Amino acid sequence: MRPDSANPIEILLIEDNLGDIRLIEEVFKDAKIDNKMQVALDGEKAMKMLRREGEYSQASRPDIVLLDLNLPRKDGREVLKEIKEDKSLKCIPVIILTTSTAEEDIIETYKHNANCYITKPFDFDHFIKVISNIEDFWLNIVKLPPR
Repeated sequence: MRPDSANPIEILLIEDNLGDIRLIEEVFKDAKIDNKMQVALDGEKAMKMLRREGEYSQASRPDIVLLDLNLPRKDGREVLKEIKEDKSLKCIPVIILTTSTAEEDIIETYKHNANCYITKPFDFDHFIKVISNIEDFWLNIVKLPPR
């Protein structure tokens, strides 16, 4: 459910793969729920956007974060840990979307309070289906915390 039906759901996609970004944006463009997606290509930029530092002082607070683990400049694991340790950010649901199938990544991200862990499928059609399911679940079914 939407935190505020008058405003679109704000999504922060933290991802460095341009092909994945394009596919994810396309799926969310066709969503039934109005949404707005911002993209951070690395972990440092993502934390600046989340903390509204410098040039991002006017950035919107996201309602959900889609986080890749293998990022340049600041690793996704570190980004998750910082989000969940920050009192002003820790309530934002963080969805791990990664190619990693490593058990230690799954355990470690849940220890740091990830809200779910999804391994990116390599098959194009399956990838689109997974993104559509994320969109359906997190935008249509889940009740998100108010901003």
